[in-house]
Amino acid sequence: MDKLRQKLAGGSKSDGARPEPSQDALNNLKEKYEKAGQSQVFTFYDSLSTEDKASLFEQLEGFDPEHINEITDRALNPPKEDGDEPGDDNLEPLPDSATASILDSKEEDIEKWYESGLDLIAANKVGVVLMAGGQGTRLGSSAPKGCYDIGLPSHKSLFQIQAERIRKVEELAAAKAGSAKGSVVVPWYVMTSGPTRGPTEAFFKEHNYFGLNEEQVFVFEQGVLPCISNENKILLESKSKVAVAPDGNGGLYQALVLSGAIDDMRKRGIQHIHAYCVDNCLVKVADPVFIGFSAAKDVDIATKVVRKRNANESVGLILSKNGKANVVEYSEIDKETAEAEDPKQPGVLKFRAANIVNHYYSFRFLESIPQWAHKLPHHVARKKIPSVNLETGETVKPEKPNGIKLEQFVFDCFPNLPLEKFACMEVRREDEFSPLKNAPGTGEDDPGSSKRDITTQGLRWAQAAGATVIADGGVEVSPLISYGGEGLEYLNGKEITAPAVLERE
Repeated sequence: MDKLRQKLAGGSKSDGARPEPSQDALNNLKEKYEKAGQSQVFTFYDSLSTEDKASLFEQLEGFDPEHINEITDRALNPPKEDGDEPGDDNLEPLPDSATASILDSKEEDIEKWYESGLDLIAANKVGVVLMAGGQGTRLGSSAPKGCYDIGLPSHKSLFQIQAERIRKVEELAAAKAGSAKGSVVVPWYVMTSGPTRGPTEAFFKEHNYFGLNEEQVFVFEQGVLPCISNENKILLESKSKVAVAPDGNGGLYQALVLSGAIDDMRKRGIQHIHAYCVDNCLVKVADPVFIGFSAAKDVDIATKVVRKRNANESVGLILSKNGKANVVEYSEIDKETAEAEDPKQPGVLKFRAANIVNHYYSFRFLESIPQWAHKLPHHVARKKIPSVNLETGETVKPEKPNGIKLEQFVFDCFPNLPLEKFACMEVRREDEFSPLKNAPGTGEDDPGSSKRDITTQGLRWAQAAGATVIADGGVEVSPLISYGGEGLEYLNGKEITAPAVLERE
């Protein structure tokens, strides 16, 4: 297991001076890489310091070069399946039995899901997985994206907003069950990457876990894979280090097992898991409605979607492909299919379920990860990868893509499920989806749009509660006051001057 944990991180991180590997150990490792045609990784080994030799050895020992060759070949030359010719796929919306929509479900059904979801939270059977491996590079920050301040009046980071939603849903569940304060715990499993793990842990400690208990926050790290040159060779970032990249959000599955997160869930009795991405400022963390809906359907995976804005929006779609649940990218769908209308709802797109990477998992499904995770495909991302010139030893920053990064997608396991074990819930975009992806000032999916979407939502909530809001700028409602617009009756008849922030005293 220790070796596996090392592999997850692409080599161990021992403290203190490390001894140089023995000659026998070095020869065995060299033979392994030579046999795989990857001996170039040892080009500068003899010229390295003892510490750098030990570091490179540990990193290389964490990879299986033959396996790297195999997954690279499979990613570059995907095996063709029967009927795998363009246009052969049978695409259909998911069956009605597997779907529900907040937009047109009966109020009593939504209330029933909400109540049963709160009951499951109160019984300490719900956990949350956060995918937070990204840095805020595009935002002009080297810190983890979850640390980013989107410019709210309160200046709360994405991590704080989400932590406070967990605290509030714990309170709501405890109140419904008549439980004592602190008796309801929703554990938060935070998946980071190599560059973000240390800063994430430090940020949580610095802010006292935003009012959560330290024991309920489980920080772990996704795996990495070597970057591969256009000639299918493992690239060196420096003379003593392999160039690596995170293995994609699909690396979540192996990381949950290798980090011990699955064992922790088992010990706690977690049965229902909500997983989402850190960059969505509107995410309803541990959403009782979604948990209740998924549990009632007794499915192994459910996913939240928003309605596609129009036929041309560049989003992946969740649908049935050849009788299996799948995500199909917009680039894979022809114009006629994209523009097709739902025969039951004229004017509404037939294929409209936009993927927002917001999922439910049953624990029994996550327990089965070791049986299938190694079979998931890898995908190719062609990138400009800084790497060492093997003749000069200098690091070169390429002007055009010089290699590939291998990644897995979290939805690659969807087709493995029987359709009756998969469900989909459509939610309102303005209430639940506002991704932070672009630099400030871009005008879409940027800090400005994230701030606007939160304060516009708060404005709607305040007005619905009977408040009069004067001036522009919206209203920020702290998650500690309201999880989804409830509990704001005290605003009835009050006057609020925007921009405003409503915070617990």
